[in-house]
Amino acid sequence: MSMPADVHRLQMEPSTWVRRFAELIPEGGAVLDLACGSGRHARYLLSLGYRQVCLDRDITAVADLASDENVELIACDLEDGRPWPLGDRNFEGIVVTNYLHRPLMKHLVRAVASGGALIYETFADGNQAFGRPRNPEFLLNREELLIFSRPELWVVAFEDLLVTEPRPAAIQRIAAVRE
Repeated sequence: MSMPADVHRLQMEPSTWVRRFAELIPEGGAVLDLACGSGRHARYLLSLGYRQVCLDRDITAVADLASDENVELIACDLEDGRPWPLGDRNFEGIVVTNYLHRPLMKHLVRAVASGGALIYETFADGNQAFGRPRNPEFLLNREELLIFSRPELWVVAFEDLLVTEPRPAAIQRIAAVRE
């Protein structure tokens, strides 16, 4: 069964949150798209002139970007208990959407370069009423993104709300910078 064109288009469009705060990332900087999936954010940021590091356990959906000199693809299971795969690397931007693995949070904050930005958006407690994910392991607690980003990062914007687009969900999102 094929996916309706409008659903496929929505899955490939970058998040409005990422589009809104992409300007926080220093021009031409390196951006980590963590749990990149289909690469919708990497593709968008690449079109704006950013260098991309696409990391996911399965990078098949972004394999077409492998020949681009501004793209680095890393296949890595972030949840298998191995150490943080990026060592001491820093990024001018880090983008995470629809993914949560709490043991990585301290690494993400640490990996934001001076002047860089973290743009994060994922599901929050309350999403159980709308569908998957329902497991509390994959749902942020109230103000959890605020708590994990402070005091190292300065919060530019934060939301903890119910949305209707692209589908009904309880989400939390933050845009924060390292001064």
